[in-house]
Amino acid sequence: MTLLTIIAVGIKEVGSHKFRSLLTMLGIILGVASLVGMAAIIKGMENGMKEAMIAMGGADKVLLQQQEVPAYQEHLADQAPGRTMVDVQALRAGAPLLRLVSPEMRIDGVLATRGEKIVMPEELCGVWPAVIDMNLHTLAHGRFFTDLDEENAHAVCVIGTGIRDDLFGSPDEAGHEIIPIGETINLNGQPFTIVGMFERYEGEQEKKQRALAKSRPAEKQVGPTRRRGWGRGNGAFRRKNYTMYIPLNTAWVRFRAAAGLDNVPDPRLSDIDLKVAGIEQVETALQQARNVLMLTHRGIEDFAFQTQENNLENINKQIRNARISGGIIAAISLIVGGIGIMNIMLASINERIREIGICKAVGATGAALFAQILVESMVIALLGAALGVGASYGFVEVLQEVTPTANSPVITPLAMIVAVAFSAAVGVIAGLFPALKAARLNPIEALRYE
Repeated sequence: MTLLTIIAVGIKEVGSHKFRSLLTMLGIILGVASLVGMAAIIKGMENGMKEAMIAMGGADKVLLQQQEVPAYQEHLADQAPGRTMVDVQALRAGAPLLRLVSPEMRIDGVLATRGEKIVMPEELCGVWPAVIDMNLHTLAHGRFFTDLDEENAHAVCVIGTGIRDDLFGSPDEAGHEIIPIGETINLNGQPFTIVGMFERYEGEQEKKQRALAKSRPAEKQVGPTRRRGWGRGNGAFRRKNYTMYIPLNTAWVRFRAAAGLDNVPDPRLSDIDLKVAGIEQVETALQQARNVLMLTHRGIEDFAFQTQENNLENINKQIRNARISGGIIAAISLIVGGIGIMNIMLASINERIREIGICKAVGATGAALFAQILVESMVIALLGAALGVGASYGFVEVLQEVTPTANSPVITPLAMIVAVAFSAAVGVIAGLFPALKAARLNPIEALRYE
């Protein structure tokens, strides 16, 4: 028997028992669909995490964090200065490989109000203009703070579109872009004038949803108006849309010092963010920064640097763990499918013992019979894999409806290739024992079989 004849006979045998073959394929179909679907969801998660990391400042951003003093310096803990404006000025002057130094003074528990409308910003900070480049903001309307605003502690602010939507109404409600430049809002009762507004930040999934909503015909609203919530998604984009910035000096004078929290000449900062001149110079730049800070902190090491490389490592670790977990689950499904194939092939051989005996009696070799059974097993596995790849698209759609994520799952060719290859391997392994059994049958005993 030629290889083509063997394949044709194998396919014909599978086709002659369609329902049984379909049930046998079910384990492979579910295994492949779960493997491809899981890989697609994990890829979407990976894209979302990296997208968020970039949105929060890019790969060249470094966070100067406050930490507990080392054990050998515990006796100096009460002298630790924390992060102050002295550090900022020293870093700007003494670390030339730092392209940007951006101080931040976070104000917590502040409500922004306009009439009866209230919103709590995700992030209300006193900042310098360097924060725009540091956090990759884009000013869509108005202006940012000037040196005059900073020097005189003017009551001005720049807001994100989420705050605009909650206090002034969203474009979806109004039917046009609302630009509240020059309007006044109250921060814990203190009037502040809006001088600028950032653009709306959204991920790829939100952009697709917005485009899809625009392409659909408008539906008649029944009941109270409901906001669609663009830009209110989880993660970095929501945080940026609900950001409010005020001049650094304003934050100190009007909130920290006025409340008696930080009435000292050199106030402590909530954050100091750094940007290096180039990714390849991170280590050298951080060494320069460390040398400067050891001087300003009088040798007390109460600080640490967190680079985006650390975040990338965490992202890769999470993705790797998710892939391993998902791969194990999908592999178990495929192995169960393989057991089903082996079971049905053994049952098929028992039904065809006399037929196998006749084939051997007229000259069929054990190798030919071995190949035929193996081909039948592989045909079932590969057909199941093909159906599983198709089912994975529906599986992903269902998962999106049940547990929507910030980023759409991405079905990748690599995941499909791995799933099909694994299915083929399962088909071969599952068919080996039945094929050996068929090849070793004694033709005389097979012809006597009732």
